[in-house]
Amino acid sequence: MAAFLVTRGGSDPSGPRALTSDEANRLAITRFRNYEARGRAVTITVPGTAGGLTVTGSVDYQNKLGYGVVHGTGRDTSSDGLIEWTATSVFVHPMANAPAHAPASPPRSGWYSRPLQSSGSALDTSLAIALKLGSDRPDNAELLPQNGATWRGQDQVDGHRVDVMTGPSSPGRIGTAGNVRYWIGSDGTMYRVRVRVGSEPQPVVIDFDTQKYVPVKPVPGVTPPR
Repeated sequence: MAAFLVTRGGSDPSGPRALTSDEANRLAITRFRNYEARGRAVTITVPGTAGGLTVTGSVDYQNKLGYGVVHGTGRDTSSDGLIEWTATSVFVHPMANAPAHAPASPPRSGWYSRPLQSSGSALDTSLAIALKLGSDRPDNAELLPQNGATWRGQDQVDGHRVDVMTGPSSPGRIGTAGNVRYWIGSDGTMYRVRVRVGSEPQPVVIDFDTQKYVPVKPVPGVTPPR
């Protein structure tokens, strides 16, 4: 699922380097592109020492709501089933034989809810990251290079030629530049994101499908935050 960087089988010899103005502008609008589209189809690959998890679904970037199906990729399949999440809560619907794709309408019963953990869970951290990849306004392109964003090289994702860039330092967390890598197309479309999570040896990888977005329907009784 994740093809780590980039041109001719390795990091581009000219990278990393400072962003050009065009690259900074594309990085500045990439999260806004997701918001403009209302949402995106995603595949989230979550690392784990005993076997990882794969979440296949959609994220509604205007209502901050995700929905999909979870499959264990190792020995542990106890987390298999449907999942829906907000910035604060996770709703799970266990299934012994989870389908490849979540049904368009969530089942009306069989859900269990819990708070979304802010730390200690690679799955919850991955879900929270996925929700944050959309914004209702572009970032400030001039501040991105100043805060450490860089160009790393070029790659191909599903036939699309993309630039690979690292994000800037997180607000209030100096020195975090480079923790996130973005695979971005010529028009600012986000195709892949790779993020280091806690002490996990492998990164979380979020791949975006270019198929038409199908709106996320809330679990019965759940009202998306506004």
